Amino acid sequence: MSWYARPSWQLARQLGADLFVLVWAVAWWSAGRFLDSAVSALAGPARQTEQATAELVGSFRDAARSAGQVPGVGGELRTPLDAAAERLTQLSAAARGQAVQIERLADLVGVLVFLIPVAVVVAVWLPRRLRFAARSRAARRLVDSPADLDLFALRAMATLPLDQLARISDDPVAAWRAGDREVIAALADTALRREGLPPLPRGQR
Repeated sequence: MSWYARPSWQLARQLGADLFVLVWAVAWWSAGRFLDSAVSALAGPARQTEQATAELVGSFRDAARSAGQVPGVGGELRTPLDAAAERLTQLSAAARGQAVQIERLADLVGVLVFLIPVAVVVAVWLPRRLRFAARSRAARRLVDSPADLDLFALRAMATLPLDQLARISDDPVAAWRAGDREVIAALADTALRREGLPPLPRGQR
């Protein structure tokens, strides 16, 4: 099985298409990374809020412990400080949750920006490459004996312009009926070449 045509304009088109798909994928991967970073940057304020409130929670906890040690009124002094620390803890958790959601959204946006346009192009490009590979494999199976060349010779006589047939033989139909293996091989090879398929094995030319 061959993935590429023999040297021809068809091979140039195949290589050009492959290069386009590669460049397209790299371009959209870069775009996805850029958008991922841009959206992730929106989580910065939430992360800063989380860090600042976490530091305040620590300060209020320390103050509450110190206030609790005051004889007689320690419990009363500590209660509002503990309550403030609890509210700040909730605020820190909310900020952390918001940052996580933004970062997840950034990951999703980055993946979709890459995946959707690349999938559209690959959905067009890949079936064509697979069809060519399948035709190439089938052609190789069909030319495993001299008798199989008749099929491609008939295809050549049915599809080639008359001037190309004349360059192969003055009367290709008569040569085919007479079993002229040289003309049949030339016709078959021309048909394969026109399809961009691999040439005939040396022993069958």
